[in-house]
Amino acid sequence: MKVTVGTFNLNNLFSRFNFSASISTLAKKDAAVSVRYQFTDNDNYRVRTFKGRLVKAKKDKDTKAIADRIMSMDVDVLAVQEVENIDILKEFNRKHLGNLYPYRVLIEGNDPRLIDVGVLSKLPIGAVTSFQTAVHPEASGTRVFGRDLLEVEIQSQDRSKTLFTLYNTHLKSHFGDDEDNGKVKNDTRRRQQAESIQKIVADRMRTNSRYMIVGDMNDGPDDAPLSALKTIEGNDLVNALENPIETRPAKEEKTGPGPQKTAWTHRFKKSGQPPEHRLFDQIWLSPKLAEGVGQSFIDRRTKHGGNGSDHDPAWVTLDT
Repeated sequence: MKVTVGTFNLNNLFSRFNFSASISTLAKKDAAVSVRYQFTDNDNYRVRTFKGRLVKAKKDKDTKAIADRIMSMDVDVLAVQEVENIDILKEFNRKHLGNLYPYRVLIEGNDPRLIDVGVLSKLPIGAVTSFQTAVHPEASGTRVFGRDLLEVEIQSQDRSKTLFTLYNTHLKSHFGDDEDNGKVKNDTRRRQQAESIQKIVADRMRTNSRYMIVGDMNDGPDDAPLSALKTIEGNDLVNALENPIETRPAKEEKTGPGPQKTAWTHRFKKSGQPPEHRLFDQIWLSPKLAEGVGQSFIDRRTKHGGNGSDHDPAWVTLDT
């Protein structure tokens, strides 16, 4: 059975509402009569902010841009990151994807900005497990995942068997790298997260299990903090995006060299510095699942800043 599986950071897929409110007494009127409530008491409503800034909905044009890319990819299973909640994921699927994915899952994670990981699937979803409460031995009093590690079983259409298990995650960002000791702290956190994923997957899977680890890793495959992701129980995992096919050539750079290879999903440019092109969004396959691996792809952006997201989606074909 041919299956396509991808990963895409949707870049702050938030709802159009940014406040919460309470109504102590409902007006006793006929159901056909509309009632308007005004929240003028500061004790009864709260505008949602993060670090002093108003949390805003994703712009319509950006939402349409990521939807167009997903429709164009048309993968069977899509791991997503940076989604506010399951209701937003369902609404996005219904309103913008034409109910392309009948199966959706998202569990609220740890992020204070409410960016969660989830899965959209054309194939039935089996058991779902969240590891958001996991800790690392070096910091046993703190949850290691700033978002989550989500384990999702992908089943055959008749639910007669589990085709593979998908682990979706979103590791620590580089936000704060330029602060005092910030890069060391962030790199350490990603190392701890990668080591925790390694242990969890090793405990859950057998050496011949069919599984994949995907998501926004916020580091390249060969960067030191992610080294633990490459080997599970002595088995070397397969980087499915070693040499992906681009849907279009990379946009030409005007202030520095362009990417040297196709394996990149994130572009970052510091002021006065040449741009960096790195493979933050990754797909790692267990040896057994990699036996059926086919081609891999990246939907290349047409704007340097990205089309609806600062990440490019990537996917792989598998014979399951």
